[in-house]
Amino acid sequence: MNNMKNIAGAIALLLSGVSASTMAQSSGDVGSINRAYDPSWYVLPSINAITPDKRFGSDHHGQGAGLRFGKAISPMWDIQFGPTYSRQRYAGVRYQQDTLGVDGLYMFSRERFRPFVLVGAGAEYDKVNINRRFFQSDRTSPYVNAGLGFQFSFTDRIGMQADVRRAHSFLGSNNFGFERPNTNIATLGLTFAFNKRVAPMPVTRITPEPASAAPTPTVVVAPPAPATPAPTPPRFDRFTLSATELFAFDRADLRMPQPKLDEIADALRGNAQVSNVTITGYTDRLGSEQYNMKLSQRRADAVKMYLTNKGVDANRLTSVGKGKSNPVVQCNNKKRADLIKCLEPNRRVEVEQIVIERRVQ
Repeated sequence: MNNMKNIAGAIALLLSGVSASTMAQSSGDVGSINRAYDPSWYVLPSINAITPDKRFGSDHHGQGAGLRFGKAISPMWDIQFGPTYSRQRYAGVRYQQDTLGVDGLYMFSRERFRPFVLVGAGAEYDKVNINRRFFQSDRTSPYVNAGLGFQFSFTDRIGMQADVRRAHSFLGSNNFGFERPNTNIATLGLTFAFNKRVAPMPVTRITPEPASAAPTPTVVVAPPAPATPAPTPPRFDRFTLSATELFAFDRADLRMPQPKLDEIADALRGNAQVSNVTITGYTDRLGSEQYNMKLSQRRADAVKMYLTNKGVDANRLTSVGKGKSNPVVQCNNKKRADLIKCLEPNRRVEVEQIVIERRVQ
């Protein structure tokens, strides 16, 4: 009996100090009331040490086991329920105590170390056997208990619980020869959470700032944003090349070199967004319609081939021959040499208007 009292006293002294410290911190911590807690269920297998009331026939220690299930139902309260099974034997007296009850645990903290006080109630089965045949009786009755203890988390799922409590039975039986006996119980067990525990919320301390004169506001004038230069408008280029620049009279093979075509190739290679460029070949009115159509097509194809050889994708180019249509000048010279010279502007190859937008740096 003295050992049980010593153990209970030591645990009570430890928990009273922890509880006082925790409550003192809570008074200055805004976040203490709203600490995070683990809402999942946990199981608590345990071993028990009991010291029954001497009126049971012996006040020597006994031992047993228990299994409880628990759950945090609020930031401050846990609930636990389950059975215990305990035995005590001494000098021919055999005593058995089984309980099935529920406890409410008031938690002073939700950190790794969690002290608590508990209250509970349930049903208790008591059985006494003295020298077997001399006296034997058993009875079930309500009980209440109260105590204190602590929980400690080793990992996010595994922890321990230790507590001491005093149970008061409402047993009233003449067969036992006494009424309302008490039992001191010490419990030590492991807790296994079914889900990972929620990490504790950080405690936020609010310290009032000393009163002081309002500071003079500082006006910061931002430097003016640099003016964004107006974007350079798109550049529109239309290339018209006369036949004398490209071909000999009545020919479709290009003369070399061709700096103008090189300029067009450079522009197309540097602006991949420009596509569907049409290359149109024209002739003058000299010669038959069919011949001029074929000549103008060959000239347009020759320009397309040149640009392709300079690295321009052929899929971006379309060559078309339009013969003697769309003349630029009208000539009525009598001499053939003069007429050929006059009609020179009509013999041309046009690369349609190319729109190039230059990025402003």
